[in-house]
Amino acid sequence: MVRTQVMRLSRRRVLQGGLAGVGLALLAGCGIPTPQGAPPPRDFRLGLFHVGLDHIPPSADGLRDGLKALGYDVGSEPTPLVSTVMEGKNIRLDWRNLPDEATALEAAKAFVQDRVDLIVAFETQCVRAAKAATSEIPVPVVFLHVTDPVAEGFAQSLAYPGGNMTGFGEFFADVLAKRMEMLKELVPQLESLLVLIDRQDRAMPQQLAEVRKAASTLRLHLVEREASRQLDVERVFDSLQPGEVQGVFVASSSLVTKFPSLVRRLAAERHLPVPGHRREWAEDGALFSYGANFRTVGQDAATYVDKILKGARPADLPVEQVTRLELVINLKTAKALNVTIPASVLQQTTEIIQ
Repeated sequence: MVRTQVMRLSRRRVLQGGLAGVGLALLAGCGIPTPQGAPPPRDFRLGLFHVGLDHIPPSADGLRDGLKALGYDVGSEPTPLVSTVMEGKNIRLDWRNLPDEATALEAAKAFVQDRVDLIVAFETQCVRAAKAATSEIPVPVVFLHVTDPVAEGFAQSLAYPGGNMTGFGEFFADVLAKRMEMLKELVPQLESLLVLIDRQDRAMPQQLAEVRKAASTLRLHLVEREASRQLDVERVFDSLQPGEVQGVFVASSSLVTKFPSLVRRLAAERHLPVPGHRREWAEDGALFSYGANFRTVGQDAATYVDKILKGARPADLPVEQVTRLELVINLKTAKALNVTIPASVLQQTTEIIQ
């Protein structure tokens, strides 16, 4: 008698589990959100893209960390520098690392044509491309590393983005001024500063205005030079006269995105300190970095990807504000530049790279 009851109970649990799985699949297919803790109801295809051939945004692997924790088979190898397809048991990631916004637009159009379930756009150039490509066929888009999504037209408001896009914005008031202030504190002899700008970058005017305001307060002379291509950046550094500047500052998001390794290398060759906007700049030789932890942002973005794949609408998910900032100093670079780190800066430091 006991054996019969156990067998019936076992069958009942199996049947309930099977019905639950079918129910999740039906809910997702009807656009009704399934519980966040539930396993992915089916296989998904994602299009991920980024502009900047010489690096991978740390948020890409952060995103995969987050997706893996949520039950998606994204593999364990780091995201490669070259475009590729990463395919797991329940998800397919079409990763594109691209040279410019024009190729990003072509990639976004290909994602739409391939009918991916969701697009992840890293940084503003790719978000603009995604917006243009999905204007008629509204594929869901999760964006990362956008300074002002509302001003850019990516969201109607932060609380209610509307449309097919939502994601994570970095709303840091006066972060450029703070970065320049730290550079001056670390390099007291700083008087003239090379500022790299890209006239083709829509965000550049606002960023340059902030840089000029900060320079005026710090009494710094700015040597502003335009560049949009790799050759332009190389020519700017080649044109510098000995002692003309004592530091380098990038005032265009596009240049930060496309040529970070080049800028760091050219600055190091001329023994010029340069600050970065994320920890990987400091890890790769910049004097310091001050900004968001991109890998953590990627991990947070995975929750939005998961919700949308399970039926949530981007229009109903508020744009999240990244508020965590970290200061990372490269002590080896500081010694090479004969820079002494003041105690006032050390107190603010998140990490020191030896």
